[in-house]
Parts: sequence; C-alpha cells; structure tokens
Amino acid sequence: MKTIYSSQDLADILKGGANHHRINILFLLDKRGKLTLDEVAEALRANYKTIAVHLSRLHKSGLVTKRYKASAVEHDLTPRARHILNFLRILE
Repeated sequence: MKTIYSSQDLADILKGGANHHRINILFLLDKRGKLTLDEVAEALRANYKTIAVHLSRLHKSGLVTKRYKASAVEHDLTPRARHILNFLRILE
C-alpha cells in the first residue's frame, strides 16, 4: 500500500535536499555508499560542522539514514533519496 503524503509533507521532503551542499552529499553517498561524517567532510573538502548540519537536515527529511557503528555514525541513502537523485539526473 502506498503512503499518500500531504503537500506540506512533500514540500518538507524537497526542502531537505534543496541546498547545493545537501545535493553534493546525496550524490557522494550514491557513488561511494555508507560514509561517516568525517569521510563526507573530507571527500567534499568542506567544514565538519557545515556537513554535520546538512547531514542532520537530510536525516530529518528522510533522505539519509544513520547507523551507529562503534564510535562512528555511518550515513546512507534512503530509497526516497535514490528516487530524488534519479529525478535530478533527468534534469541535468
């Protein structure tokens, strides 16, 4: 059974990825798979705190999952994020 989202829910999902840093993070996770905050920041040559804020926003909007592994947290894409990336590739 498909979930029916309200227009506000859909707007919140889209806002989650509506930033160039967050889009870069999504493409990076798609390319490289599960990554920690440090790995994302290093790969994108970006400030640790900046990436932490953007990963948090992606997680809150349901685009990225968090998996606690020892002292690190791995981030990965959700199926919803993969659909959004497919849409973005169409726009390119």
